[in-house]
Amino acid sequence: MKRIGFSLSLIIDAIHRFSDKELQLLNRGPTYVPTGQISISSSGQSIDDIIKKKYAPLKHQLSYLFSKYHQRALYEKHLLQSIRYSLNANNLILRRTADNLNSFYLGNLQEFETKAYDYLSKSDAYKVLLNKDKDNGGQQWQIELKQMVKSMNLLLESLKNHKAVNIDLFNRLLVDTSKVKLPYLYFLPDVSKENEISLVPYITSKHSTTWRISKYLNELLRPFVDKNLSRTTFRDEPDSMQKLNDYVYVERHLRATTLFCSIKIVNYYTLDIHKNMIDTVGYFLEDNLIINKLEQVTIQTIKNLLHIFLYNNVFYYKDKIYTLMKGSPNTIPLSDTLSNIFLFTWQKKILKQIKSKNEFFGRYKDQKLIGTNVPFLNAFVKNQNGELSTRVYHHPILPRYTLPYVVGHSKLAHGDWFRSALIRAVCYCSSIENFNLERIYLELTYLANGYSIFFVENNVQHFFGYFHADTMRYLKNQTMYDKFRHDWFGYMRMQYELSDKLQTFNDNDCLIHLNYLYEFGPKCQFNRQFHCLLSESFNQHANL
Repeated sequence: MKRIGFSLSLIIDAIHRFSDKELQLLNRGPTYVPTGQISISSSGQSIDDIIKKKYAPLKHQLSYLFSKYHQRALYEKHLLQSIRYSLNANNLILRRTADNLNSFYLGNLQEFETKAYDYLSKSDAYKVLLNKDKDNGGQQWQIELKQMVKSMNLLLESLKNHKAVNIDLFNRLLVDTSKVKLPYLYFLPDVSKENEISLVPYITSKHSTTWRISKYLNELLRPFVDKNLSRTTFRDEPDSMQKLNDYVYVERHLRATTLFCSIKIVNYYTLDIHKNMIDTVGYFLEDNLIINKLEQVTIQTIKNLLHIFLYNNVFYYKDKIYTLMKGSPNTIPLSDTLSNIFLFTWQKKILKQIKSKNEFFGRYKDQKLIGTNVPFLNAFVKNQNGELSTRVYHHPILPRYTLPYVVGHSKLAHGDWFRSALIRAVCYCSSIENFNLERIYLELTYLANGYSIFFVENNVQHFFGYFHADTMRYLKNQTMYDKFRHDWFGYMRMQYELSDKLQTFNDNDCLIHLNYLYEFGPKCQFNRQFHCLLSESFNQHANL
């Protein structure tokens, strides 16, 4: 494979005929939003009128307007059209990579599709139901989908008739055929192995037949599961390091002979057949519930709802419709909850041995850490004769100096990620030297990707200034750094509590998410309209 450019955002795995300008545009990665926005390209007004209207609110911020803005938009529009034509003409495929970095993979379309079909044919987790386009003139799949919905609703009605679910829950879970969309499967390339490209499957899940029931079950099960698994699972990267530090410095169980190892579970979302998954959830609830109910829902009802969910996940790929024989789609949050329950039951034997020997164990989704040197959750963990040494781990194969793939307003998202990456760095790096190296690496990453020195400095200063530790950036005092690090661990504990409260609001439909597409131009007009609507609503509300 060939990688071009300093930002390494384009991985080339096929012969192509792209020009240097086209490659430069692609090398900006999938996060890049072209300047030809929808609000401009779809308007019937002249470019000059659009510029006057859209940028009038920004005159107090800008000393001048870019007179060649529309020329760049048209230029990039032509480049995109040329790229699309070249992809089709040369039988190429362009995909963002599965590592969630802002990088493209360019490969041969036929080879990519061959790997996809090989994956589906060799996996025991998928089964072909029917041909989407040919069976019965292309209508058979629609008939089958309606029959599936009817069957699901009949099962729900049976639960209602037997008083297992009340009328409100029944109406909430009832599947509306007119609003159902058949999920589809797509693949993203995994480039983490040297000289080898593997594919990672993703199934769209929103508006599927099982979306409603999966959302309800996850809201019901997840808080209870997380509470019972909190001692052996990590919430995120900083939490893993905080628990490891507690094991070493609070419990003082680390010995010079302690070895660390990490385990990767490759079939995390397809662990077992549906019957075994349902039975495992039932056993877990029976072992951990005082009574036979979870929030007024019996264990048997939960198992019945899980049966409806697991046995009705279908999707299409190309001209075939498939069903899942094991597990559930990796894009549905409930799938993580079910896998966590299954793995917790499976790892009980390991936990007994670990607990008896005062050893450390933790898991984050499909990765386990048992505890001479081992990478885990992007951290490098090392036991130096009984002293713990940790730092951020950078995969030797994945591109360096690359920002994450984000959707929406990339500058805002990358600003949030910068702060998260700095917090991760201080939580991961046990020595101030490694922390400073990681901080400099992050600063260079943003500069290499076109962000200004002002953007970088503003984020770094805000990070150090949060605990009034501006001098930490220039000092090499390990004692002061240890205190600074301890403060950030405390900050993360407060964030976890806040996150739990927000999740509760969201589960109870008390949290409103407002989305604004960057593609539709300046946000100031949206802000004004939203403020007016909110003010009108508050003025009309009797209690506000």
